Amino acid sequence: MSAVAAEASTELAAPAGIDRRAIATLAVGHACVDTAQGAVPALLPFLIRDRGWSYGATAALVLAMTASSSLLQPLFGWLADRRSLSWLLPGGVVLAAVGIALVGVVSASPPLTFALVAVAGLGAGAYHPEGARYANYVSGAKRASGMSLYSVGGNTGFALGPILVTPLVLAAGLRGTLWLLVPMLAVAVLLVRELPRLRSFHPERRSAASGGADEHHASAPQPDRWGPFARVAGIAAVRSGAYFGLQAFIPAYFITHFDSSAGVANAALTTILVAGALGTLVGGRLADRVGRRRILIACNAVLTPLMLLVLVVAEPAAFVLLALVGFFTVGTFSITVVLGQEYLPSRIGIASGVTLGASIGVGGIVAALLGQLADAVGLTPVLLVVAALPLPALALAARLPVERRPARA
Repeated sequence: MSAVAAEASTELAAPAGIDRRAIATLAVGHACVDTAQGAVPALLPFLIRDRGWSYGATAALVLAMTASSSLLQPLFGWLADRRSLSWLLPGGVVLAAVGIALVGVVSASPPLTFALVAVAGLGAGAYHPEGARYANYVSGAKRASGMSLYSVGGNTGFALGPILVTPLVLAAGLRGTLWLLVPMLAVAVLLVRELPRLRSFHPERRSAASGGADEHHASAPQPDRWGPFARVAGIAAVRSGAYFGLQAFIPAYFITHFDSSAGVANAALTTILVAGALGTLVGGRLADRVGRRRILIACNAVLTPLMLLVLVVAEPAAFVLLALVGFFTVGTFSITVVLGQEYLPSRIGIASGVTLGASIGVGGIVAALLGQLADAVGLTPVLLVVAALPLPALALAARLPVERRPARA
């Protein structure tokens, strides 16, 4: 082999660990598309105040974003499995940027506003499965750790949505959303520049670059295991229902039960979100060390007792418990994505679309149903239901196949 060929082969070989540059690029793109999603709730009070929108109309706007971004992700995953669609990475960011930026410009027209939010959601939905696929490719043997870094990008984006939108709208009115185009399109350009490098991590490219050295491995692919995958999808959906339920009802519980101010109630929600981002990082690293199944079982086993304790302790202790609840709830996020990809190795796009998107959509539907229940029976009974949701997830996790520990080098 010539020196040039040897160099190319080494460059394109499968990484032993996480390629930091590649995972950082994917995480930044993930943050951008989720900034668009996080911006929608922050825009609702301004639409009500400045455009006279009803509560029903604003709720429908959230549904438009959820349906287009989450429920359609399996479709994008299926398309990506049939043909590599890496251009969806910059394309998804562009769609999300244009959709959310123009919402403030046409906000006097509800139908057009719904359409633009749906476009932004489509951009997010297009990015997620392909982003998760390449996060798998660039993470080498540390897939759970790499996926946790990719997932934290999304957590950051959701937090950045209101942080960016609120001052822009306060300073320039609803048209201030146009300024979101600047950073988001810059990230899209970055992704276009990085696409050739990201594509080099695709297994087919690595196999070709190694001159067929990986042919033996490529010729004996692992079979898809739909039974375990269905259990992982169930775990992700139940977890999302619990997570959205906590986001929806914990602030109201603090106000009614502890007589807290709105600021303190929102601080409780922030505690869950921040601890969840930390849990994503720690959970991914632990899963690579001790096994994904073990972490799933452990996290779901402790959640129900922690949630029940929140309902019987004083306000300061409730903050501590909610930090633990957020940590263990979101700590399994990247693990379910990686397990889904491992159970469907020939359909990584579908696996990512279901565990990343459809499960979140189901969680949003569960939270909406819990809202109807809360109107009928009150907050405490609903939070008891939320506390019980990790139990079926625990049962599903216990039925996952026992992992074989990899031999140490």
